[in-house]
Amino acid sequence: MSIEVQIKIEKVDMLLRPLWSQEIGEIIMKVLAINGSPHMDNGNTALILDPFLEGMKEAGANVDLYNTRNLKIGPCNGDMSCWFKNPGKCGQDDDMKMLLPKFKEADVIVWASPVYYAGITGPLKNLMDRQLPLHIFGESSGKRQKVVLVSSCGFWDISMFDPLVSQMKAIYARPGGSTEFAGALLRPGADPMRDMMKGDGAAELTSIFVAAKKQVGSL
Repeated sequence: MSIEVQIKIEKVDMLLRPLWSQEIGEIIMKVLAINGSPHMDNGNTALILDPFLEGMKEAGANVDLYNTRNLKIGPCNGDMSCWFKNPGKCGQDDDMKMLLPKFKEADVIVWASPVYYAGITGPLKNLMDRQLPLHIFGESSGKRQKVVLVSSCGFWDISMFDPLVSQMKAIYARPGGSTEFAGALLRPGADPMRDMMKGDGAAELTSIFVAAKKQVGSL
């Protein structure tokens, strides 16, 4: 089976382009990764996410990884106070207070999620909604962030990712916006991967992880 079928890599271009200035020296890329899988490090999504992030670290990036299952984050209450009453500040006292500054400082945001029901997981979407204080209408963030999607699915049909990718593009690829959707690492038919690691398919599966890791090294 070809790598193209095993892992679909969609336009993750120039993600960690070397940043260098003779005046200020090397700039460290800040990467914030959020894994929305309830299985966290033991899930199929982590099998693709981990080597991708490892490639970023080897390229010199500073990577922070959080799992939604370990976070206490309530839903957005929709009162828009973060826009009109206290611009840029959310009134809820939960883990978003810690995450919002990290989102603001990140050069690259990596969203990771399995596909269970035609989209990202509920906890991940809940967290995404809570970014509202950082995106006040009419204001510029001052920097252009790159956004990457990493996802796995139990079905073999690559079209199962279409709603998820469309959602990401709608949010992060808006003309004139402060974000750029850099691409996606998509792995259909993910359920057999752990069994393959224990059997004769281990060598073939390794090539998938190498492909994910190299997506950074070649960017």
